[in-house]
Amino acid sequence: MNQLRHVAFRRAPVLGNELRHVFDQFFAGDIAAPVAAVENAWAPRVDIREEAGRFLILADVPGVALDSIEIQMDKNVLSIKGERPAYTSETEGKYARVERVAGAFKRSFTLPESADAEGITASGRDGVLEIAIPKKAENAPRRITINAAG
Repeated sequence: MNQLRHVAFRRAPVLGNELRHVFDQFFAGDIAAPVAAVENAWAPRVDIREEAGRFLILADVPGVALDSIEIQMDKNVLSIKGERPAYTSETEGKYARVERVAGAFKRSFTLPESADAEGITASGRDGVLEIAIPKKAENAPRRITINAAG
């Protein structure tokens, strides 16, 4: 029985690809309407990296104007909000396929106590938003001397 289950799990990705191929062929002749912009229809993928002196959040935001993105910090929660507009063209015909999702997004991240909210900076290039969050300076342990009374 375990061998049979093992074989079934190994075939699962292959079956998924075959099923996707069948759907693609079945709907190949249909014209699909653009997807309406729905709030939280998509969320940018992010990478979060911790470096020696900072945390770094890299978010994929292709098609989103960087000046329209809101970044807020409230009670150690960093929020990123924005919207990717739907592409519409009245003159170029109907869509044969729509896979790029448009709409509003919001991502939130709870930052550790060591994050310095006052020093957060953001920049962007080539569809990637970069948010740098510096770490607070750690208090070094200090030795306390005892004064002898007398």
